[in-house]
Amino acid sequence: MASQLTGGNTVELQAGGDELFPSMCAAIAAARHQVWVATYIFHDDPAAQRVAMALADAARRGVWVGVVVDGFGSKATLPRLREWMSDAGVNLAVFRPVDRWWRLLQPGQLRRLHHKLCVVDGELGFVGGINLIDDRNDLNHGWSDAPRLDFAVRLLGPAAAQMEQTARAMWNRAALGADWREEIVQLVRGAEPLARARRVLARLRVAPGPDTAADAPGPLAPVRAAFVVRDNLRRRRSIEHAYVEAIAQATDRVDLICPYFYPGRLFRRALRRAAKRGVRVRLLLQGKADYRFAAMAAQVLYDEMLRSGVRVFEYTPAFLHAKVAVVDQAWSTVGSSNIDPLSLLLNLEANLIVHDAPFTAELAQRIDVAMAASREVSLGSAGRGWGRTLRRRLVASAAYWFLRLAGITGKY
Repeated sequence: MASQLTGGNTVELQAGGDELFPSMCAAIAAARHQVWVATYIFHDDPAAQRVAMALADAARRGVWVGVVVDGFGSKATLPRLREWMSDAGVNLAVFRPVDRWWRLLQPGQLRRLHHKLCVVDGELGFVGGINLIDDRNDLNHGWSDAPRLDFAVRLLGPAAAQMEQTARAMWNRAALGADWREEIVQLVRGAEPLARARRVLARLRVAPGPDTAADAPGPLAPVRAAFVVRDNLRRRRSIEHAYVEAIAQATDRVDLICPYFYPGRLFRRALRRAAKRGVRVRLLLQGKADYRFAAMAAQVLYDEMLRSGVRVFEYTPAFLHAKVAVVDQAWSTVGSSNIDPLSLLLNLEANLIVHDAPFTAELAQRIDVAMAASREVSLGSAGRGWGRTLRRRLVASAAYWFLRLAGITGKY
């Protein structure tokens, strides 16, 4: 599916929660009608609490506030979130709750809500890779002095309406999932069950928006932006295809930052071909691993990338969580999607694609700074001989069976 470009947007890059959360809280404080939030992790540390209090204050003054959190990512903090929000009138919904141990055995539980969205009054939106948790707080490793590397975008303009529709649909799906039996009974007993069923489906559907090719000429005013989602309906591989199309058209550079990197054949081939035709291709991956197996999954691909001319760097100053990319002088993306099977084939993800030279230049400069603080990987550093082969086969086998368990067939 082609990128869904809109013109007339204003975009601002925000680095980490230190920049994002105050900006988000100010927007929520100025809300007049509605606020929607969709996030994988909504923690209960002081940084997240300030956002929760801003949402509660907005609800108390009459703004309709809808918050949807992932049932796995936010499982530990749900009691505190309800305590903070429910009495204030915030409408909190949980996407695929994990309130029974046996729920984890259901294949659908592997498909998580991985969005990081906030939309105010359908005009101002925030999208990126930043969960609602302090940048120095890691759920597995505790607190650290250095904040993890992460980015988001503050957007004012028409693309925010698409973001709102997605957040609203996620909230409705989660709310409907909590009491689906009652909803079905009402549909059957209603005087117009077919009409009501259509209305229910309409509110759960993510609107496609206008289809406008990424390279189509047109009079769209700057800044052109496309809000792209990955779901399990019509847009199963939309984010992956947007990446691959941009890389395939690259003539100068491709810079990609991603913590979890294990792309499929199509994506890897696009990177290799770009490097072989003379494009400077650089990958910035984890140097300080939060999950050892995820780090190994990326490492087994190092030699393949390096032999094709792709340069690989590992970020060592802190944990890496950013999912961003720059292609040539005017294409960039910031979002929630990693470049691995979980994000590209299972999770619900959201990225913003920006066609704008000044924004792309700013993001490129941030990438350059991060790479300068990283170590470059040399050919053969992932090991040699049988050890390297066994690790690659182990990762490939794990990915294969994980996807089969989730109901995904075919080649990756």
